[in-house]
Amino acid sequence: MPQLKLSYFDMHGGRAEPVRLALHLGGVAFDDHRFTFPQFAEIRKSTPFGQVPTLDVDGTQFTQSDALLRFAGKLAGLYPTDPLQALYCDEVTYVVEDAGVKMGPTFRMSGEEQKAARLALVNGSMPVYLGWLQQRLQAQGGEFFADGRLTVADLKVFIDVRALNSGRFDHVPTDLVERVAPALNAHMQRIAETPAIKAYYAQFAAK
Repeated sequence: MPQLKLSYFDMHGGRAEPVRLALHLGGVAFDDHRFTFPQFAEIRKSTPFGQVPTLDVDGTQFTQSDALLRFAGKLAGLYPTDPLQALYCDEVTYVVEDAGVKMGPTFRMSGEEQKAARLALVNGSMPVYLGWLQQRLQAQGGEFFADGRLTVADLKVFIDVRALNSGRFDHVPTDLVERVAPALNAHMQRIAETPAIKAYYAQFAAK
């Protein structure tokens, strides 16, 4: 097994969290390198494109969160081997990433500018992608997004839906997912009850 070091902000969310969960669920050892937002100014100098997450594999640094997630999924046995099921899995993760890219610029805004931009998403693309994800989930049987089992696609959606419900995003209603795509909330709750995921978050709550 390669030596792994995953570097990202010290938070239970964002682009690295599905990677962390995948490695944890698969029992794959890794150095979970976390840092504060003020520390990022220095850390970004040594990263490709000035971005995180990054994953060091035996000393070689890699970037692009969905590539890292797919790699982690393969190591953990959470990525489909069947090409069609892999396509279902990838499609879902890329849709979630695309939605995140649309949201990204709003974090550099404030006040009325941020409010207007986020409300435009809430009333525009967000319901579209949430509705599409719900349709995909239901078409696959309603429990998992691909392969009839837990995959990295489920982890990616789980983290995204949990964030949307959290209230951390100003001007994004916490009931948006429930109103637009309630099946995604039910999916999130099922994933949260996975024993290994409960145990993962319990270790942080105990500190």
